[in-house]
Amino acid sequence: MLQFAVWTALALEGLGASLQHYNPLIDAEVSKVWNIPASWKLTAQMPFGAVAAPPAEKQFQPLEDRLKLYK
Repeated sequence: MLQFAVWTALALEGLGASLQHYNPLIDAEVSKVWNIPASWKLTAQMPFGAVAAPPAEKQFQPLEDRLKLYK
């Protein structure tokens, strides 16, 4: 819910944002470069700024190719 509230607040100010999730493979390097405490856990970042262009339409695979239900 927090990222939604932040994203909405940024949009109301005319800013764009992108929520990006991370793989643990980069945690040590990111912690070192930005001096992040070892007790913190990197899960995502949300860079934001001026909107250079509207987002392109996102293409999705058919739902039946992405979701499998087993009974």
